Amino acid sequence: MQNSLLLALLLCFSASTAAAGPVSPKMSILDYIKQTWSVLTRSNASLASAAADPKFGALRDGRSLVYVAADEDISAIELRLRGQMQPADFQKVELRRLPSDPTQVQEPGLLYLPWPYVVPGGRFNEMYGWDSFFIQMGLLRDGELTLAREMANNFLYEVREYGKVLNANRTYYLTRSQPPFLTQMVLAVYHQTQDRKWLEDSMPWIEKYYRFWTSEPHWTADTGLSRYFDTGDGPAPEVLASETNARGESDYELIRHYFRTHTISDYDVSQYYDAPNDRLTALFYKGDRSMRESGFDPSNRFGPFNIDITHYNPVCLNSLLYLMEMQIAEIDGLLDRSAEALVWRQRAQERAERINRLMWDSKTGLYCDYDYVRQRVRRYSFLTAFYPLWAGIASPDQAAHVVRNLARFERAGGLQTSEFRSGDQWDAPFGWAPLQWIAVQGLRRYGYQTDADRISKRFLSLVQREFQRHHTLEEKYDVVRGSDDVKGGLRYGYRSNEAGFGWTNAVFTALLDELSPSDQREVLNRR
Repeated sequence: MQNSLLLALLLCFSASTAAAGPVSPKMSILDYIKQTWSVLTRSNASLASAAADPKFGALRDGRSLVYVAADEDISAIELRLRGQMQPADFQKVELRRLPSDPTQVQEPGLLYLPWPYVVPGGRFNEMYGWDSFFIQMGLLRDGELTLAREMANNFLYEVREYGKVLNANRTYYLTRSQPPFLTQMVLAVYHQTQDRKWLEDSMPWIEKYYRFWTSEPHWTADTGLSRYFDTGDGPAPEVLASETNARGESDYELIRHYFRTHTISDYDVSQYYDAPNDRLTALFYKGDRSMRESGFDPSNRFGPFNIDITHYNPVCLNSLLYLMEMQIAEIDGLLDRSAEALVWRQRAQERAERINRLMWDSKTGLYCDYDYVRQRVRRYSFLTAFYPLWAGIASPDQAAHVVRNLARFERAGGLQTSEFRSGDQWDAPFGWAPLQWIAVQGLRRYGYQTDADRISKRFLSLVQREFQRHHTLEEKYDVVRGSDDVKGGLRYGYRSNEAGFGWTNAVFTALLDELSPSDQREVLNRR
């Protein structure tokens, strides 16, 4: 690519800019994607820009805070950073040791990571949990093996230092994780490198992360399944800092108004809203934080604003943990630990049995989330119904029933996330790249190639057409209207559509690679 085009990209994705500006109209979407990986890469050499937080801003003196794990040698890290950074850039950051109790952090900041990583884009200028799986998939496809391995290394480091893969490497995310894709990332690197020692060294941290999801408070004894649960309390700091509407009202103010003016039958509202005092309760904030750990923030999947999420075993999370168990068994097999592999496969089989017994709803022909308090599924049509197909948990008959429900989701621009228009970004009419990919892989696994090709072409054509108009890839799309303009349909959470965008880049190339050459040409020539 010409230097002028790369400069345009850099201007588009500066850490302080949420929206992208124009790039050359001659640039192809595949060139854009390949070059954007370097634009979205953050490293210690560029720590000044990596530490900048579009959601919070800098300290009063203009510097950004960078926290170092409590047991790390902060002096050695400072010396290393001084050798990697320009002196003027080093003056833009302030290193601090992280308190052993994360609730004692008074001023938010970036959490130091040893290796470079790729951020999603826009307001998301840090390394995110499940975004990074898709980003790594795109990196490997585009030959960026070293960076893909460094992404996995950073997550293993997070498990070692913070007990889990973090929602993202900011201090206000220390109390929660995100959907678990770590074993898939480790195996993806191993299959490229065949580095047996690296794989073996990863195992203690993989097992530690598994225990995070299968111990209280994430584990529910009555079902033997897991749930999302943020261990922090009170309002999510990023909401107070950056999620407001044009009138300056925070999301929490809008939700209080909703509770005042609507009758809700999905759950006992009094748990979450103290009506006499017009106050959101402690349990509300627990639910609000926990739905952010799920990555689906927000939707009405677990009732309005997903607030009831801590009372559910989600089908997405438990499908991912099934995969994690199967993949740990695979790793043990690669390391000649046949007895250990057998134990992990047995755990996976037991989880699959529970998912099929508790989460399969024969009435709708869909997998649903299980309300373990009321001991019933919540019949809310959501694209996570395809996770058990992607994971290989469904029987052929169950898969056929799910496929017969495609009309609930399929629209002109791909798959909408649900059937319900709640005003939340993870409901209708919005479609997201990661769920397109998971659904398509589920369809392919069970032999529904024609459906998979058709859905891929619908979504890819929408992304390509909007790229031709605006020369960016976006975080999400309105798949009903066929547009990247989503503001009119959003009433809660942040209202922007972030440009970049890590997982859309990766999914575009992954879905495109699976199409026939003629279908690829048809997509890429879309105007």
